[in-house]
Amino acid sequence: MGGWVRLCAAALLLTAVLPAVFDGAAHAASSLEERKLPMKFSWTADGGSRACEPHCRGWVTATGIVTADTYRAFEEFAAGRDLRGATVVLDSGGGSVLDSIKLGRRWRELRMSTTVATVVAPPADGAIAARVSIAPDASCESMCVFLLLAGVNRYVPPGAHLRVHQIWMGDRAEDAKAATYSAEDVFIIERDVGRLARYTFEMGGTGDLLEIALSVPPWKPLRELTAAEIRTSNLTSVETLADLLPGVASVPMVSVPKPVQDRYAGEQPKTAEVQKTAEAKAPALTVNTENK
Repeated sequence: MGGWVRLCAAALLLTAVLPAVFDGAAHAASSLEERKLPMKFSWTADGGSRACEPHCRGWVTATGIVTADTYRAFEEFAAGRDLRGATVVLDSGGGSVLDSIKLGRRWRELRMSTTVATVVAPPADGAIAARVSIAPDASCESMCVFLLLAGVNRYVPPGAHLRVHQIWMGDRAEDAKAATYSAEDVFIIERDVGRLARYTFEMGGTGDLLEIALSVPPWKPLRELTAAEIRTSNLTSVETLADLLPGVASVPMVSVPKPVQDRYAGEQPKTAEVQKTAEAKAPALTVNTENK
């Protein structure tokens, strides 16, 4: 009888735990696709409830690449919400240089904080009482790293991946060596490197970050920053995620199941090879109407 009791108890435990594990796996897998699409913003309330919007505590998730429409999308998302001092959770492959700079300055104006993670939703079937949690197994690549720098407070969890490279003409990044360039093209690249440098120092970043990023040509895979480089670049400024979410109940940090980690790791070389440009395949570095 005792053996049957233990067996039944084990079965009940699996019934309670597995939905959360598989839900996290499904979310992690879908995030791999979402981060390649234009950036989307969503609000995650403390405890996972949306009933208190727009005044409840929580954080902003920003997933995907920055395009010419991203700033407008953020302003539309921010309308009716008090985002001053809120935290942005990033999972992004980068995007447009100038649009990222514009968005980053807006976040700094709002005194927002930043981190890198993937939001994992609780099981939809309600099998267990679970809250929204955050998985640190996420990536912030190319211009996303400079968006991270926009946070007044910044936290990079140990499981996150930060990768950088040079900015380049988006329509010529696939075969940068074989492409042809005019004098005006070179001028545009150098001008925007200068703008990126100015922004980096405005946000409190260091020359170390620029030096590393600008040393990686577009025909090579993105370069992952080490923990030491993340610190010397001032990309992290607080010790724990709780430091970014004052007044919000403790948000659990969870680990993505091993099979999903393996798949995620397998995606990275491919992502690094395809996403060779900070412009996310825009026609050129300049995607706005500023004077050349």
